[in-house]
Amino acid sequence: MDSFFITLEGPEGAGKTTIINMLIEYFSASGKKILATREPGGIHIAEKIRQIILDPNHTEMDGKTEALLYAAARRQHLVEKVIPALEKGYIVLCDRFIDSSLAYQGYARGLGIDNVWKINEFAIDGLMPNATIYFDIDPKIGLERINKTDEREINRLDLEKLDFHERVKEGYYQIIEKFPNRIYKVDASQSLEQVFEDAKKIIIDYVEKK
Repeated sequence: MDSFFITLEGPEGAGKTTIINMLIEYFSASGKKILATREPGGIHIAEKIRQIILDPNHTEMDGKTEALLYAAARRQHLVEKVIPALEKGYIVLCDRFIDSSLAYQGYARGLGIDNVWKINEFAIDGLMPNATIYFDIDPKIGLERINKTDEREINRLDLEKLDFHERVKEGYYQIIEKFPNRIYKVDASQSLEQVFEDAKKIIIDYVEKK
């Protein structure tokens, strides 16, 4: 039974969540077993950790504490939700995974991509995505989108200054260089319909190749 673990990454305001909802609707209608989830979160314990990490009042949080909390939420999410779904033959679409930690904490926080990788190696126990779609957008545009969207939660990372979000994007570019065969880049500044079509094609091409 074929299963695929596909993650979606990008700076704040890249539109990942909207695209995931559109992908779920499309693939469900075509009869695929597909599951959407998110990080940090997706299950009760990880959602509790999410509240701690992203609480706008927790501005004193140390970068290493932040990285460790993400890794802890990731571990629980994997064993409780992602791995069981993969074992049942699902396509799992996850809004953020290890690449977020490498870009945000490893690069933008200055902890070192390799150091954050080591923390997460222990957490994921060798389970990497089959493919990752990176939604590329200018951080300034992404933050402007967030400010215009009433339904979206404003979290602690959204409140960081623009230079932090620019470093996040730089971090993602370094990660793409590190994993060129796994990460597919989509221009998220295009129309929503075109971004969806690009993401859908990547998934279809990948699943059919396998």
